[in-house]
Amino acid sequence: MTTTGDMQVTARGGPWWWERRRGAVLDVGLAAVSALECAAEGVPFAWDAGIPAAAGVLFGLLAGSVLLVRRKWPIAVVLVAIAVTPAQMGFLMGIVGLYTLAACELPRRIIGSLAGMSLLGTLIVTFVRVRQDMARGDLGIGDWFVPFAAVTTSLGLTAPPVLLGLYVGARRRLMESLRERADDLERELQLLAERAEERAEWARNEERTRIAREMHDVVAHRVSLMVVHAAALQAVARKDPEKAVKNAALVGDMGRQALTELREMLGVLRSGGQETPRERASVPLAAVGAAAAAAASRAAEADGEGPSLAELDELVGQSAAAGMVVDLSVQGESRSYAPVVEQTAFRVVQEALTNVHKHASGAKTYVRLAHRASEIAMQVENDPPPEPASASAAGLPSGGNGLVGMKERVAALGGVFVSGPTDAGGFRVSAVIPASSVS
Repeated sequence: MTTTGDMQVTARGGPWWWERRRGAVLDVGLAAVSALECAAEGVPFAWDAGIPAAAGVLFGLLAGSVLLVRRKWPIAVVLVAIAVTPAQMGFLMGIVGLYTLAACELPRRIIGSLAGMSLLGTLIVTFVRVRQDMARGDLGIGDWFVPFAAVTTSLGLTAPPVLLGLYVGARRRLMESLRERADDLERELQLLAERAEERAEWARNEERTRIAREMHDVVAHRVSLMVVHAAALQAVARKDPEKAVKNAALVGDMGRQALTELREMLGVLRSGGQETPRERASVPLAAVGAAAAAAASRAAEADGEGPSLAELDELVGQSAAAGMVVDLSVQGESRSYAPVVEQTAFRVVQEALTNVHKHASGAKTYVRLAHRASEIAMQVENDPPPEPASASAAGLPSGGNGLVGMKERVAALGGVFVSGPTDAGGFRVSAVIPASSVS
């Protein structure tokens, strides 16, 4: 980043009021030359004034050395130059002083006033001196030369330094303005980059959560049922071989369905396998999340369509086959909804039944579905398990993300999700989703 203002001054470390060391060296050199010039011009001034030559030289040295403070007090330098103009000394001091004054960030009225005073003083002194020389006979030119010499001399000593100073000052201010704008732009770009990185990180976290939720909804239910059936198979393997065979067949079917769903999701996530590793690495995570959602939305059946409320009976039947007592009731006239609404409603019931298998094995469960005018409501409530100590007998692991995932799904559609224990010791999951029926 470029440095301006105080940062620039600190970096260059000039002494006193100078921003740069070379600026101090330049001013010291100009002040020395001006002092020598004024000292040399002080000798004829002393002769004309009738004072000792040493006094004129000392006066010239003091007057010329004022140029040393031209950057800090440019007005004082110009005033001193105007004051010594009648003594015909300080030409370098006047030129440099006017240039410095015009280049400074002072009001234009002050610059114009001091430049006018210098022009008028030089004009009067030149006019008087040239007229005196012509009266003594030193110059044999006509009277027209007096005003011509006075005007050209005063303009030549005043206009060029003032115009040059105005140009340099304007250019310096323009460069400083551009540098400040560049610094501001760089800071803004850095801030935008930080915000973009924050948004990208937020998007990555959201997509990770979305992928985890989709995979959980697609696979966890069937795997949970497989564990329940495996536990039942272990219990009845010797007592009831026919039931064991039936349970084994159910475990196999559910395992194949789970593998099919998982394989389909992974296939979608790995789509574009012809790309190079670098190209695959550059795919945004949002595209991966979209692919996961697409796979999850069609992973329930091999024909590629997502789960719908028409499959609710089959879902309840699978839980009943695993030993759960499930009571399904539907209120209102059944109709079709937008696919995302049906999928969300199906997933809520599915996850609620999975939680009953995990935490309340053997408890009677009530699944209620209500079709209303502008919304669809669902509720899954289970009684307390018959044996509290065996609530987790199947050994099903729980990641604690099921309820969170259901709430996120429902909230994304503008619905309301409520879950919590009942007074009887069971658990209830309720959701209401705004829905527009489609033909």
